[in-house]
Amino acid sequence: MVPLITHAAGTILVVGDSLSAAYGIDKRRGWVALLQERLQQQQRDYQVVNASISGDTTRGGLSRLPAALRRESPDVLILALGANDGLRGFSPGQTRENLRQMIQQARDAGASVLLLGIKLPANYGPVYGEKFHRVYLQLAEELDIELVPFFLQGVAETRELMQADGVHPGIEAQPRILDNVWAGLSPLLSDR
Repeated sequence: MVPLITHAAGTILVVGDSLSAAYGIDKRRGWVALLQERLQQQQRDYQVVNASISGDTTRGGLSRLPAALRRESPDVLILALGANDGLRGFSPGQTRENLRQMIQQARDAGASVLLLGIKLPANYGPVYGEKFHRVYLQLAEELDIELVPFFLQGVAETRELMQADGVHPGIEAQPRILDNVWAGLSPLLSDR
């Protein structure tokens, strides 16, 4: 007799960088893995697929998103890219255009989108930092999508929650990051 294989009724695809790829910590303790646990605890029938790659930029995400959308057919895309664009001093306009195209591709594929905003460290200067952060706010308003304005809120400002590099959140920060993400994700989840 062939065993019955059950599949989740929905898929959440996370496309991000090291902040979502659990850089420097056990992947099973990163916020994306904790998201899968929370969904199971709440008996929400979703599978979470983490397609995050450390060091990725919005340009890289844009190039690999179409294949991920075809492969996973997600109900929800959590878009968590842009930090590396900012850290490398890329044009906020180009970051915005890359994110816009990814959002449109996801919508065309039938997925709802949650955009996770990021803020740059103060040493990048207030003018560039503000232009960069506004990209997320403007896209969410213009395209009418869910937004977590700064998904490291309450984490990035707390040295004890960060790894020694001062850039990547530690294990203790992951539940707080999940709570930040959950606030934006929960309205997009259907009762499954």
